[in-house]
Amino acid sequence: MYVLRCKGEDLLKVGFSHDPISRFHTLHPKFYKFFDFNESLLIETDRIKEARRLERLFIERWPEHRAPAPLTINPQAGGHTEWFRGIGDSITTVAERLTERYGHRMYSPLFGWIRDRLLERTDLLFAWSDRMYQIIDWQLQNQHALVRDTSYADSLRDALDAVEAVGIDSEPLVPESVYQWYLTHRLTL
Repeated sequence: MYVLRCKGEDLLKVGFSHDPISRFHTLHPKFYKFFDFNESLLIETDRIKEARRLERLFIERWPEHRAPAPLTINPQAGGHTEWFRGIGDSITTVAERLTERYGHRMYSPLFGWIRDRLLERTDLLFAWSDRMYQIIDWQLQNQHALVRDTSYADSLRDALDAVEAVGIDSEPLVPESVYQWYLTHRLTL
């Protein structure tokens, strides 16, 4: 179960997922910029049933603080009823109590957990980024700019931006051609 705080405002998303990083990405492609992982937390449970129960406890505790999902959140991602405003730091206190009561492990702040999970995935990054770059390069060489599918470039840039956003140097993790492309196409973090 996770609690994500949006950067720069008192808006939280509560939810659960078997693969939190993939879930965060479905909510927002630039999740690493949208959410403040130094102000977010995750409670690790052994079963989905336990995560659902914790999520329900959070949702039922603050019904008067429900808020609409931000417009920049992917509407296909769902989760429109689990947004809260004005809860402040009390959510961390409640999370600590529930974690202690039910014997779960809590990661707060979430930044370190995110960094560790992205580090675990770096062994896949080399081959994946090389394939994505090959597609991007083929499009550049063979297609007019108006018909190119920019989703490949967007996905590659987002993946490398996410790695860099948590303090992991992407240069040694990808082919030289990918890194050179990234240097000219990356976003300012």
